[in-house]
Amino acid sequence: MALSRLRNPVIRRAPSLLRARFLSLSSNHTSLDRGLNSSTDVAESLLSRPASFSMVNGIHHNPSKIKFQIGARRYSSKELPEHIVLQMPALSPTMSQGNIAKWRKKEGDKIEVGDVICEIETDKATLEFESLEEGFLAKILVPEGSKDVPVGQPIAITVEDPDDIANVPATVSGSEAKDKTTTEQASTHGDSKQESRSVNISTSELPPHIVLEMPALSPTMNQGNIAKWRKKEGDKIEVGDVICEIETDKATLEFESLEEGFLAKILAPEGSKDVAVGQPIAITVEDPNDLEAVKSSVSLDLSVKDEKPVQKNTAKEVKTQKTSHSRISPAAKLLLVEHGLDASSIMASGPRGTLLKGDVLAAIQSGKGSAKVSGSKEKISSLDPAPPHPPSASTASKSTVQQTAAYEDLPNSQIRKVIATRLLESKQSTPHLYLSTDVTLDPLLSFRKELKANYDVKVSVNDIVIKAVAVALRNVPEANAYWDAGKGEIVLCDSVDISIAVATEKGLMTPIVRNADQKSISSISLEVKELAEKARAGKLKPNEFQGGTFSISNLGMFPVDNFCAIINPPQAGILAVGRGNQVVEPVVGDDGIEKPGVFTKMNLTLSADHRVFDGKVGGTFLKALRSNFSDIRRLLL
Repeated sequence: MALSRLRNPVIRRAPSLLRARFLSLSSNHTSLDRGLNSSTDVAESLLSRPASFSMVNGIHHNPSKIKFQIGARRYSSKELPEHIVLQMPALSPTMSQGNIAKWRKKEGDKIEVGDVICEIETDKATLEFESLEEGFLAKILVPEGSKDVPVGQPIAITVEDPDDIANVPATVSGSEAKDKTTTEQASTHGDSKQESRSVNISTSELPPHIVLEMPALSPTMNQGNIAKWRKKEGDKIEVGDVICEIETDKATLEFESLEEGFLAKILAPEGSKDVAVGQPIAITVEDPNDLEAVKSSVSLDLSVKDEKPVQKNTAKEVKTQKTSHSRISPAAKLLLVEHGLDASSIMASGPRGTLLKGDVLAAIQSGKGSAKVSGSKEKISSLDPAPPHPPSASTASKSTVQQTAAYEDLPNSQIRKVIATRLLESKQSTPHLYLSTDVTLDPLLSFRKELKANYDVKVSVNDIVIKAVAVALRNVPEANAYWDAGKGEIVLCDSVDISIAVATEKGLMTPIVRNADQKSISSISLEVKELAEKARAGKLKPNEFQGGTFSISNLGMFPVDNFCAIINPPQAGILAVGRGNQVVEPVVGDDGIEKPGVFTKMNLTLSADHRVFDGKVGGTFLKALRSNFSDIRRLLL
């Protein structure tokens, strides 16, 4: 078979993630209870991105067996030091087992990031299994030449400290490695207010079953929301049936079943928010007679983990009550006197500990500000010679109105949370270079009319912009690139894939028109309409929004003349398109006399990663882009 390298198995398998097997079983009480009380530690998986990714863990019918996850960190026990269990990965959508063709590393060898650990023969090809973590190969569990190793079966153990190699027993097997996830890791997968779920299981009565975990349906997903359960407890599940709808950081995707059975227990009810990847969400059984046994053996205990934050807030309030402010703004003084509040009970946010008007208003709205005591009256009077007046009826009503101030907390969708995080990271870590130019739309508008009149083809200005940008990127390949932070160098992209910003109710989506430079304007138009409809319906597949080499954000349908867009990492450029405006410019006639002419102009602003684009590359790209707009027919070549 051909030997090829799979550097990013998760991203390359993105189109098949929806149909991947995200199944695991834990008949052991401790193992399942650990899996539900703390999200599975797959963040350090050797086969996935830094975020969590759950893979096939297998179906077990033996209560003595303990489940494993790919690259899940194992913590020291009486027998084993702190270690990582590597499992047979699913390197292709159809792979259920594989062969260990060759071990590139021997027991005791040092493993660097990017080192090939072993060669795995799949149902498609022989692929190299690379490491994304440093460590030492402590134990090979599956020897070279092993055939038909099931996906999810432990194949090796690694440790971080070379001194721990000797502490790994020579006779250790995969089933002897014990999970012991710390509570600190559990807290990293959700905030303090997220509900924690615990499961009580009577293992002696539990029949053979499968635990369905929250899958990672996109490379950036580390948690998701249960939007809707398509199946109810007790329902029959066929292969290909949609079990539930999961809201990810990109879209709402359907979770399909690859196994027949019956839905015995739903562990994460409909509407559950921020369910960590790897956390069990349901249990299925093969025999319908086992439904009642599972229901009676499994019970959910929900508790809100917000006790510690409350204690911290309380301690913080006590601390602020003892704080005296030597600096109080005049507006804050008036509010303190008007509402009879104690300045020492309010936290100051101004420079040098100055108590500001906003601090007092925030305390009034939240109800945290306490009334003045006799000791504090002297402090206030010493700071303000004006004697305090008792609040009148109108003042009291005004205070009531302010305390019930008109604001509303709107919960963010997963998509908006991710957008907020990435936009901040982009502005903080990517040096933005802004270049702007104007293009004349008159040739474009005439071209549209010709297409409609002669060929009955209707295209939008945005469709032509996509084609013009794609051709310009093809002609200026230095602009169709991205910055590799790990290598510290520019990487040129092989294809021109344009990401189109589409506004949806849940946030901004960027479906991709792949190989846009090779497609006709009419085909681009049809594809954009289809992708936009899918984006608004939340039905985009991972391969339809993951990737892209360049982005376009068009606000021409709004009264926006020009704007600067934020780069969508890891891309290096985004083009902001404004609306068209009619302007008057001098035109030289055939007689050599200048006359006023009316033209439609549109502003284009390029936001580029300055590590990839210097002034020459940016200017060359905009020059090529303007040429495409000046002669639209060249886009047909």
